[in-house]
Amino acid sequence: MPVVSQKGLSMPESPIRKLVPYAEEAKKKGVKVIHLNIGQPDIKTPQVALDAVKNNTLDVIAYSRTEGSEEYREKLAAYYAKNDIHVAAQDIIVTTGGSEALAFTMGSIADTDDEIIIPEPFYANYNGFATATGVKVVPVISHIDSNFALPPIEEFEKLITPRTKAILICNPGNPTGYLYTREEIKKLAAIVKKHDLFLIADEVYREFTYDGAEHYSILQEEGLEEHAIIVDSVSKRYSMCGARIGCLATKNKSV
Repeated sequence: MPVVSQKGLSMPESPIRKLVPYAEEAKKKGVKVIHLNIGQPDIKTPQVALDAVKNNTLDVIAYSRTEGSEEYREKLAAYYAKNDIHVAAQDIIVTTGGSEALAFTMGSIADTDDEIIIPEPFYANYNGFATATGVKVVPVISHIDSNFALPPIEEFEKLITPRTKAILICNPGNPTGYLYTREEIKKLAAIVKKHDLFLIADEVYREFTYDGAEHYSILQEEGLEEHAIIVDSVSKRYSMCGARIGCLATKNKSV
């Protein structure tokens, strides 16, 4: 009998999907199920996006450029500029959802057994992406009594080793919902520059801010050009999860 790899055997089961069969069984029995296990927005997909799919007149769905359609990347750069995030089209790589962007990022910055520090609780699939790329997740605990704010920088310092390659945050946070302040981003910027690390920000929930709070991207922070990588997706802000269109953006040309 063929045997799968040790990497395959070590892949963690997704807790996001684990309960789905039970939910589906409950639905069949007439039970109303509210899915809190997955980030499907409860807003409609923009009609202009639906119309673009329905009315497409392409004769051939041909290969695009490796880094993604130039026209689309230019539109993305314009979108970011409206949010005071200044990147060029050549700083963007289009991916199959934000998940692939995360996998690409981990694979490009870290070797087997390298480490990435992540505030916990974190998006469960980060652990799966790390396992698939041979990277070790090192959690730093955030606490409910501080609304899951950024842990003290001293706690990050304690966890940095010669194998540490990056700090990864989700901003706003999934699953906590916490929005990192400008001051917290500046603290992270200082520590990654001090230790010559990457700072990765999963910003797919960028526009889900409330009560006048404003999102501050790591790509708005001066001096992080060689350190900052953002992961993004159309899934949340346009309620287009099934389209599987994401990207990563960085000014670091080596990435």
